[in-house]
Amino acid sequence: MARRKVAQLNALIAVDKPLGITSHDVVARVRRAVGERRVGHAGTLDPLATGVMVVGIGQATRLLGMLALDTKSYVAQIRFGCETVTDDAEGEVSHEAPVDACLFEESFARDALARFLGDQMQTPPAYSAISVDGVRSYKRARAGEDVELAPRPVTVHAAELYGIAHEDGVPVWTVGFTVSKGTYIRALARDLGRAVGSAAHLGALRRTASGFIGIEHCLALDELSVDAARASALDPVTAIGVPVFTLDEAQVSDVLCGKVVAPRGELPAEGVRVALVQGNTLVALGEVAGGCVRPRDVFPQPIEGVRL
Repeated sequence: MARRKVAQLNALIAVDKPLGITSHDVVARVRRAVGERRVGHAGTLDPLATGVMVVGIGQATRLLGMLALDTKSYVAQIRFGCETVTDDAEGEVSHEAPVDACLFEESFARDALARFLGDQMQTPPAYSAISVDGVRSYKRARAGEDVELAPRPVTVHAAELYGIAHEDGVPVWTVGFTVSKGTYIRALARDLGRAVGSAAHLGALRRTASGFIGIEHCLALDELSVDAARASALDPVTAIGVPVFTLDEAQVSDVLCGKVVAPRGELPAEGVRVALVQGNTLVALGEVAGGCVRPRDVFPQPIEGVRL
């Protein structure tokens, strides 16, 4: 087997996903822009959606499943009058319903949105990437199967009405949502339409934040380069949300060999995961054990972007 080449860039970045391309397309474009094969993303965005998408390059791809991005924020346009098979504007109309005049009233809209706040069970869209017996739900739906996904617990932390537009005689609500990870805004739009005695689907969607990472942290895909990515690299320690300890030169050598180290500072409780850094790079993630730190995830090519 050929050895993987040394990456010239190991970092987490955020990109502003454009309209009309898939998350896979974003990964492909990042690969070309930075000249690295090992690229992945955290949190899929549909082609209809734009906005914050976190991407790992090189060794940083190993962090993607560890990121503390438990909340997401969006600006959504919810169009009333019909549902679609995909619950968004890309699907065929599956159901039409009358639109009451009250749906044009901001006070009514705010009251309706308030009823969606808090913990709830949500049925994901049939056209989603959830696996059913090893097959993606959207593949089953496209094949004509009647897909029924089990409801999942989600939390809507905020639902703020930004305005109501009149488009072709129907209301379109622009709403700012902050939700728990795994919440489908398409499903919220669908359920909101039903709750107000009509029908609705998602007309447009922009993710404005993923955890602490906002639009202001994002790079445009057209402007992406190794230098731009390095300059805008996200802090991997903040992204994971763990305590950080600095290593000296000798300790770095020990960690790279998998040896236990005793960094300066008061360690947290036994078993707690911590970050081991040198300068602006993440060398390893370790676990507190017996008053020392045992390396668990070692990065032979340190991950850039640490800001102490």
